[in-house]
Amino acid sequence: MATNRLKEIASVLAVTDDLEQIEAFLKSILTKNEVDEISTRWELVKLLDGGMSQRKIADRLGVSLCKITRGSRELKKAHSPFRTMIEKHKEIAKQQPAKKQAE
Repeated sequence: MATNRLKEIASVLAVTDDLEQIEAFLKSILTKNEVDEISTRWELVKLLDGGMSQRKIADRLGVSLCKITRGSRELKKAHSPFRTMIEKHKEIAKQQPAKKQAE
């Protein structure tokens, strides 16, 4: 049942192209602690992908090595959703400077 609800949310987000609306929705549906937790997990995955050591990440973000190890394992899985999203993030980051220069 929860999986169906999560798919519903994912499908709505997938067709929403208004970044501010998505951010407002996430802040509305999640508590501040949940937003902070998700944001920290995203940051630790980016740092892992960038090659930072787990200990440095733990010090920098104030999170446990267990949480970082979980993120590391997820990144290494075949067809990792974390990896897919990191790659999408990299694509977006490459495009943003080009957009700013064109404006």
